[in-house]
Amino acid sequence: MNRRNFMVRTGAMLGTGAIARVVSFPLISASPHPTQAALSNWDAVRSQFNLAPDKINMSCYWHASHPKAVREAIERHRRGLDECPSEYFEENAPRLEAAVRTAAAEYLAEKPDDFAMTGSTTQGLATIYGGLKLQPGQEILSTEQDHIMTKLSLRLRAERMGTPVRTISLYDRSDEVTEEGLVDTVIRALTPQTRVVAITWVQSATGVKMPVGQIAQELARINLSRAARDQVLLCVDGLHGFGVEDFTVSDLGCDFFIAGCHKWLFGPRGTGLIWGNNRGWRSVMATIPTMDSLWRHVPREQLIPAAWMTPGGFHAFEHRWALTEAFHFHTQIGKAKVAARIHELNRQCKEGLAKMPRVKLQTPLTEKLSAGMVCFEVDGLTPTQTVQRLKDRGIVASTTPPYKYEYARVTPSLWNTPAEVDATLRAIHSLS
Repeated sequence: MNRRNFMVRTGAMLGTGAIARVVSFPLISASPHPTQAALSNWDAVRSQFNLAPDKINMSCYWHASHPKAVREAIERHRRGLDECPSEYFEENAPRLEAAVRTAAAEYLAEKPDDFAMTGSTTQGLATIYGGLKLQPGQEILSTEQDHIMTKLSLRLRAERMGTPVRTISLYDRSDEVTEEGLVDTVIRALTPQTRVVAITWVQSATGVKMPVGQIAQELARINLSRAARDQVLLCVDGLHGFGVEDFTVSDLGCDFFIAGCHKWLFGPRGTGLIWGNNRGWRSVMATIPTMDSLWRHVPREQLIPAAWMTPGGFHAFEHRWALTEAFHFHTQIGKAKVAARIHELNRQCKEGLAKMPRVKLQTPLTEKLSAGMVCFEVDGLTPTQTVQRLKDRGIVASTTPPYKYEYARVTPSLWNTPAEVDATLRAIHSLS
């Protein structure tokens, strides 16, 4: 190699190194979180989303659009992993994994070590229901109104392990439910063999919000007379209240709270969590090996229970790590303010539908029994036809999954406006 070629190659290498140093630094550093001032009004909140301007999006129950801070965090971590995957992971994984659990803990007013991280509500439900340590003859009590993923998780458990699963119906008409009636139906269904009660906080079939706190209080009273190994565990699919209600898990009083983070919380797609209390974590065992020891830097035998219950494997880490920004987005707006806004828009929607003579509102009017989901029927139209005709008018709605009940559904959320709710009501009225 002559001197000229040597100098050219050396210069190119030095230049590449200099560029790498300049580019890598901001990839590891986080962008500033939006301030309360920046999110001080609902137009400012709406501007954080890249929603199609020619549609009214009333389908927040599905994958959520990511707000700006979450989009930027995903891209920041993706670029870091693309540049040098192993180095970016090794230098950042312990800090970023801890940050996610800390943000979740601050949001729900609990301890970071009580959280296991998952990829979805479904994965969380399967992790808990598949891992419960039950004695022979002990049963799981669930309901017809629970989500299909709860039903399937319990069915797979029953087929694999022979665990008895008993299913009850909570009501015949969702528009006539009461808090007392729901609590009474669950408690009366208990037997001495009931070890687990599996319920959904906000039911995607009807929009009914279960009085979880009251159920937990009654279970605590019953558990006083039971031996520790026979005490009833309360497991809650909390997805459609998570990111809607102003709550902490201690308000619910459950043993396990399981939720995806990519819907009402506006978290990255493919993220979820499990919160458990001490009694809950003592009652389950892992069914999927964990890899948390890699970034917690402790031997496997020293891992805490929640770490054992975090499914292992290499995940879409740029998404998981960006979940921190989703929690901060909500807390910067204010949890109470978020809840008030969503309930205000849903109240407007429900009251409007209730006045329409050929429309049947299926979700309870009271906020104690509903959250951010409104289910309804239009005379003469199937739910699918209703949703399609709304789509033709530029309104994105949805149908409930094929449960015992099947309705059309809209979900007024933070990115919607009162004017959009009015436009949606006018469109539904025109269908009837």
